[in-house]
Amino acid sequence: MHAWLCETLEGVDKLRWAELPTPEPKAGEVRIAIKAASLNFPDLLTVKGQYQVKPPLPFVPGSEFAGRIEAVGEGVAHLKAGQPVACVGAAGGFATHACVNAAAVLPLPPGFDLVDAAAFGLTYGTSHHALLDRGQLKAGETVLVLGAAGGVGTAAIQIAKVAGARVIAAVSSDAKAEFCRSLGADATLNYADGDMGRLREAIGTLTGGKGPDVVYDPVGGEFAEPVFRSIAPRGRYLVIGFAQGKIPSLPLNLPLLKGASIVGVFWGNFVRREPKVAAAGLAELVQWYREGKVKPAIDCTLPMREVRAAYARMGSRQVQGKVVLVND
Repeated sequence: MHAWLCETLEGVDKLRWAELPTPEPKAGEVRIAIKAASLNFPDLLTVKGQYQVKPPLPFVPGSEFAGRIEAVGEGVAHLKAGQPVACVGAAGGFATHACVNAAAVLPLPPGFDLVDAAAFGLTYGTSHHALLDRGQLKAGETVLVLGAAGGVGTAAIQIAKVAGARVIAAVSSDAKAEFCRSLGADATLNYADGDMGRLREAIGTLTGGKGPDVVYDPVGGEFAEPVFRSIAPRGRYLVIGFAQGKIPSLPLNLPLLKGASIVGVFWGNFVRREPKVAAAGLAELVQWYREGKVKPAIDCTLPMREVRAAYARMGSRQVQGKVVLVND
């Protein structure tokens, strides 16, 4: 097998494409022949040692991938060779093969495209947990999605629309705004100029002065405080991540005065704590995919060997949807 090895936490340029012995699955594991693996924002941070989860060196990055089971370890009865599956949360995706715990594997129904599957679990699982569980989103409410053209943002737009909500997509370019409207966003706003007063004014205009009931924020940084000041009474501000790089600080008098909540969302930890609830959420998402209600937005596919180009595209902040690496 071949894999991208991270041997030092010095970033993408230090990753090495290496030939390794093809592993045999241990008890409770399966070996997957990987067809596709997607990039997520944590993948940018992990190879630099800046993510909250730090795998021991050396490791193979790539936490979300899909393929077919090639071998089954002792004690695994619910999976079989040849079965199409997806895997989320385990490292090892940027490779041709990976051995993973069978409990981390999501069996795929017939007709589930493997490229879509590689771009599905993390972003849709996060957005489902955020909006419907942590945010308690109801039909008729308004959701403001920051960073709406990215992987989790595009998933959030689709899931909010399935829930019957009105969606405002906040983006950094007119092209991204048009893209989000094609995914179902009811309205868009462009915050590229960094004018926070204008941002608040636009939010007020688009919500009739009330503010959004739910804010979905994977961006953080300078946008957090002005957006929170614009939230509706009893609003829920969902903290997804900090793609802008800076972790914001909010004055605690704001949730008091607004009667609003700041709600943390960490899907990976939720999966570990409440595996049955998380599995039910993924099962619902798979059914929505089969019904055509949700579908991953794929920015581009690149050969697995072009991992550096894939990281560069994601780092450029020009991605619309997900970047996926594929093995031929």
